[in-house]
Amino acid sequence: MNLLTVFFSLSWLVSVALGSSCRSLYGQKCWPNASDFSALESQISQPLIYPKPSASACYPVSSPSGNCTDVQVNQFDGNWRANQSGSQQYPNFESYIFNNGSISACYLNTTLGVPCQQGSVPVIGVDARSVGDIQAAVKFAVKHNLRLAVKNTGHDNTGRSTARGSFLIWTHHLKNMTYNPSFIPEGAPSTETYNAMTLGAGVQWHEAYDAVQAQGRVLVGGSSSGGSVGAAGGWLLGGGHSALSPHYGLGVDNVIELNIVTSTGEYLTVNSHKNSDLFWAVRGGGGGTYGIVTSVTYRTHPSLPLTAVFFAANSTNNITFNKLLTEFMRIQSSLADAGFSGYALIAPDAIQWFYIALNVTQAQANKTVDPFFAFANNLTSEGLKVSSALTQPFPSFYSWYTLLYTATGQAVGLISEIASRLITRDVIEQNPQALADTIISMNGAVWHLVAGGAVSKVDPDSTGVNPAWREALTHVVWGQGWDEGASASEINQMRAALAKTLEKLSTLTGSSAYFNEAFMFESNPKYTFFGDHYDKLKSIKDIYDPVGLFVVREGVGSDDWDASLNCRN
Repeated sequence: MNLLTVFFSLSWLVSVALGSSCRSLYGQKCWPNASDFSALESQISQPLIYPKPSASACYPVSSPSGNCTDVQVNQFDGNWRANQSGSQQYPNFESYIFNNGSISACYLNTTLGVPCQQGSVPVIGVDARSVGDIQAAVKFAVKHNLRLAVKNTGHDNTGRSTARGSFLIWTHHLKNMTYNPSFIPEGAPSTETYNAMTLGAGVQWHEAYDAVQAQGRVLVGGSSSGGSVGAAGGWLLGGGHSALSPHYGLGVDNVIELNIVTSTGEYLTVNSHKNSDLFWAVRGGGGGTYGIVTSVTYRTHPSLPLTAVFFAANSTNNITFNKLLTEFMRIQSSLADAGFSGYALIAPDAIQWFYIALNVTQAQANKTVDPFFAFANNLTSEGLKVSSALTQPFPSFYSWYTLLYTATGQAVGLISEIASRLITRDVIEQNPQALADTIISMNGAVWHLVAGGAVSKVDPDSTGVNPAWREALTHVVWGQGWDEGASASEINQMRAALAKTLEKLSTLTGSSAYFNEAFMFESNPKYTFFGDHYDKLKSIKDIYDPVGLFVVREGVGSDDWDASLNCRN
């Protein structure tokens, strides 16, 4: 194809997409007709899909052949939810609240007497099995000016992988995995080689970990029950934190190359030698923003032994528990300096923390954590109950991960929205008591010691990820939940309570946060999620997505659109 043809093709696409200020949604006159969809189906490898809310099988009218028992048994299984094209990991994102307060939803609790409705679930889509499938679907979405949703597993914590009345591109079945101990990026000199693994867009971390373990290596990846988080989608594009990050960097620091389909239908190889501006942007600029990733190549690392720490305690004595949590905050810097990383589950009266230290012996680990264990034991006379305080060696990260995360649990399938903040070392060291007080008042949180170390040693401007990650030591997340059938007013009250706790913590920590795990209604999302990288991220988006096809909540360029993300401002 010559340059003139490319120019006029691009001009046509832009003129089509910009011809209307609003997207074409299902039910509108401008929505494609049956013959349009039939023509699309002839261009792709699989039949078109018609996503349904995850609970639809419990409503015979909505899903006559559905198996409600299957839904009830598997509702908390992240891998089961990932395998449903219409399911989100958090079912509230399958619902839709109208401006008048009415709600379109499909509740698992059928006794509420509410009919199953489509909510925010896309109505039709493409089950992509190849790059060609994605290209055909993208061109179709642009031609018909459709609201597009892109989904692999549906783990997004703000519902960015779904949209009411939209057209879905489902990448979940792009499961190719290739290990290459001497990978050369496209366009690189032959001397630039990496021990690497390439993952298709649909690969999940449990699959990637199994594959790389077979090679005696490790990948920097996510942690979730059953390993259901996607390894080559939103997790990475938003930054990608890991228990291994303090040792090897964030997910974006470990990417060598990506392949991406842009809104013009082009299939690009993206690395430090080709399309380097886009390579910078997609490493932290957020999912659903620049294009559709079809594969990612990560560097791998040697598999090393580690020592894990398991601690759990609780107390009904508020003063006693506050003392323990304050001490836990106080030791975070020393734990990080000793090579520890990991997670803690904090409730108003209990804590469990499980950290790891790579290439650290059990004797070395004991020397670091024994003072805290002793501190906790001294509090037993004041009402503290210590149920676990031990260290345990593991031959590899894989063995630790499989012990903790192979089984599925109730981490998904729950109705909730969250908020988060990145916290620097200085804030923790200077305010341990205030942090403990605030977290207890927030009804608890999930504490992630996943920064510092290697994360802090990377040039903040070398990738598009929020530069606040390079100054952070921890990432803290908390949330609010509600029952199915709650009214819009009740949901808004929960959101207001969440905003209030966010404001309280932010007086200590500042306003920086992780794009992938965050409050849906940040007051200044540009700065909160992207810092001073935003303007550059936006300029690159305008180059590679000239038609503005890719738009997600609080993502780069989303302020060009109204609150519904359906009409341009």
